[in-house]
Amino acid sequence: MTATPAARRVLLAAPRGYCAGVDRAVIAVEKALEQYGAPVYVRHEIVHNKYVVQTLERKGAVFVDKTAEVPEGSIVMFSAHGVAPVVHEEAARRKLATIDATCPLVTKVHKEAVRFANEDYDILLIGHEGHEEVIGTSGEAPDHITLVDGPDDVDKVEVRDESKVVWLSQTTLSVDETMETVDRLKEKFPQLISPPSDDICYATQNRQTAVKQMGADADLVIVVGSKNSSNSVRLVEVALGAGARDAHLVDFAEEIDEAWLEGVATVGLTSGASVPEILVEGVLEWLSQRGFQDVELVKAAEESITFSLPKELRRDLRAEAAALVERAEAVAAGSASAHPGSASGA
Repeated sequence: MTATPAARRVLLAAPRGYCAGVDRAVIAVEKALEQYGAPVYVRHEIVHNKYVVQTLERKGAVFVDKTAEVPEGSIVMFSAHGVAPVVHEEAARRKLATIDATCPLVTKVHKEAVRFANEDYDILLIGHEGHEEVIGTSGEAPDHITLVDGPDDVDKVEVRDESKVVWLSQTTLSVDETMETVDRLKEKFPQLISPPSDDICYATQNRQTAVKQMGADADLVIVVGSKNSSNSVRLVEVALGAGARDAHLVDFAEEIDEAWLEGVATVGLTSGASVPEILVEGVLEWLSQRGFQDVELVKAAEESITFSLPKELRRDLRAEAAALVERAEAVAAGSASAHPGSASGA
């Protein structure tokens, strides 16, 4: 039976959209453009979102695939996904000023990889082959890391010593699929060690939890996000796994096919961790115009985590602020010496 307009509603996931690492990275590009002027080069997309990249390009950011594309002596920013040590070495050879916008949670995984490699462990990195984050993490200890791309990869994994094996993971994976892979690995390697803390980031988990809560009640789930965003793609999979009849990924409201709404009474709506809220607002407006005006919040968690800007940017912003204060004091002192009697009043 086709739902009547009066029965139509939207279940809006919370939290959704920008995580702390993405917010930090995007602000870092904007601040760098203000501080140094355009162009600021960014190695790969700063975050995996079409709208964000296009917006920053209009402001003067230049996105490149390789460090060699950045003119010598220029400023280059590394994306939130992180880079391997070899990339830092390439930048140094080209005399590039670097700003590292790697998400601190990705940096944590990098440090874990280095630590376990130094202790001569075999590291089983659960992640998707070719993803920038996986490439960066693997580059920290290439001789010790084996990529495990899902449960079906487990059978072909070999290690040197089954008593010295640890698993790490890409931060943006499906929690359920990752744990399925871990369980399979533990069956094969009973002494497998887990990382000191969960590698899948809090934001990825929270957004998946919210989608699970709404999934069974939604006829259709719309995930706002780009196709190259791992965490956004996972949200579609999680929605279908949670019982949603249908689920789709869109960058913009105009990509929604009205045919998806046939027979739909309840639409679940969320967005990936690299998606600005303006894009969700666009989808809400699009749905409202088609009778989906009742919006209910599905709240899975509170998020209050923030990350400070990259240290290189903080240093230069502090230096500029100090210089401004010094100039202001000099102007004030000069003004006082030019009018020595002005302070005494009438």
